[in-house]
Amino acid sequence: MSDDALWTDRVLCALGELSSLYVKIDEQAVLTMVAARFASRFDARARLYEEDKPAWHHRVAESLDRLTTRGWVDALHLTAAGRDAFPAACTRSRDVPERDLVAAEPSSELLLAGVLTPPLRERFIARDDHRTRSPEPIPIMLELNLHFVGGPRAAMARVDQLWRYLDTDGAPRPLADEYAVGELTTTQIEGLVTADAVGIEWHDRAIYRVWPDFDVRAQIDTSARTIKATAAQRSFNSFGDGIVWAVIDSGIQGDHPHFQGYHTLDDPEVRGLHRDFTDPGGDPLKDESGHGTHVAGIIAGGLELWDGKPEHILVTERRHNVAEPGMPVVKPRPFGSPASLAGIAPRAKLLSLKVLSGGGNLIARTTRVIEALAYVRELNAVGGKLSRIHGVNLSLGYEFDPEWFGCGHSPLCIEVDKLVRSGVVVVVASGNSGYITLDPRMSDVKKFSAAMTINDPGNAERAITVGSTHKDAPHSFGISYFSSRGPTADGRCKPDLVAPGERIASAAAGEMLLPVKRTLEHGVDGMAIYVEHTGTSMAAPHVSGAVAAFLSVQREFIGDPEAIKRIFVDSATSLGRDRAFQGGGLVDLMRALQSV
Repeated sequence: MSDDALWTDRVLCALGELSSLYVKIDEQAVLTMVAARFASRFDARARLYEEDKPAWHHRVAESLDRLTTRGWVDALHLTAAGRDAFPAACTRSRDVPERDLVAAEPSSELLLAGVLTPPLRERFIARDDHRTRSPEPIPIMLELNLHFVGGPRAAMARVDQLWRYLDTDGAPRPLADEYAVGELTTTQIEGLVTADAVGIEWHDRAIYRVWPDFDVRAQIDTSARTIKATAAQRSFNSFGDGIVWAVIDSGIQGDHPHFQGYHTLDDPEVRGLHRDFTDPGGDPLKDESGHGTHVAGIIAGGLELWDGKPEHILVTERRHNVAEPGMPVVKPRPFGSPASLAGIAPRAKLLSLKVLSGGGNLIARTTRVIEALAYVRELNAVGGKLSRIHGVNLSLGYEFDPEWFGCGHSPLCIEVDKLVRSGVVVVVASGNSGYITLDPRMSDVKKFSAAMTINDPGNAERAITVGSTHKDAPHSFGISYFSSRGPTADGRCKPDLVAPGERIASAAAGEMLLPVKRTLEHGVDGMAIYVEHTGTSMAAPHVSGAVAAFLSVQREFIGDPEAIKRIFVDSATSLGRDRAFQGGGLVDLMRALQSV
């Protein structure tokens, strides 16, 4: 087929598809439809500029002239003859193979390379075939062009309009005022980006960049005394009264006794505000994995006011199962009084924002986390006591690749910083990727600790990023071997603080409760059960609890997260380790309270 015939077929097909969309058909609409449906089949010459436009713009105009001369198009509308020829033209156009991704990867094209972020381009090729495009839809986030004519809302409307030109069901969903999210195949993504670029001037384009909707994972792997929370309670009465903390995680098990005595989850300050972002009809006070419940129990709640019997309290430690490797077993261990099983700020109230999927699957899309962060901003914007959220705990994230984007400037990091600027403290786990395993074929050294391993959103400038240390002997054992460490890829000091994260006992639910259920013959109903877990996920809520306790005493700092971060970093206790490992040092609630 000649080049002229190919472009004529594409334009004829585009006109036919436009007639079913009930839109105004002009030359701009024709260009948009041709790009949306056939951009993945453009050859390299089509994107080169001729005079002041890409070459394919000229090919479309020439094809319109040919179709008009042929009598198949009249005033940009198909005639009867054009309608008869339209189906065959579409078939021939789609029979043309898409570009070979090895010969011409998207990164080789300036338009796509500038808009498609590197981590998204990596997903264009199917994992099992270096030549084949991935056929599965890819979850994406479109970062809107804030300089678009009419602003972000107009940009969102434009994206919604462009989506209609694609051969796909559904529609994009707005997110946090600056993003649109959805799922598209690689073919559709190329079509969308090229269609948006029909407006050659930058202010005519609605899309700034396209990101993959990253998977984020939970950072799993009698500590109150270690951070001097117990001493602060005795000296300053710092129990977290009047403070509300959001836990963005896998949900919080609402019927666990740990949260009943202090009405941690059903107090009027938070009742009715919990949200499940994994399922509109889901229950944010049900935690299938147990991760969020464990994190929440470190921040707030306790058994001091619970009306259960002491013999119904069980604290366990994890042991390796020799008989069945990989199947953990638990063993009861002693504990103090029921009052000792309390969060760092036991009287603070918690808001459950569920973003991690159920059934033990500790993976969430970045979209859900951004939605949860935006929800906190919306609650605070309403004003009034019932909607004031003072802090957020994020014990989740994903590994950062400095080749993807400027460190600390990923969509999730940007949203974290935005929330901090609105007056909310955001505490983030640094990640558990500090211990690296090399390919044994490449080196005799197979395992070692690595710098620049802070996970996103821990790279966010304004977040309080927390690494892990031993729960009761941090000066002796230093920083946990797995704890991600800095500096960041652009040279900033992270983590900001460290806190106990090894074998931390907290409230058990969901998958974390299963080893106990297998061990106890009489069941777990009516019991307050606590299990141990390790990771920076457990370290971050120690800092969240400490800040909540601090704010309950020093209320003048509410709404000033930058000052709070400075106070806690400056008052931290050095463990004598490198700053890239420990940041400011071990969080010290007593020194923080005494420093102001």
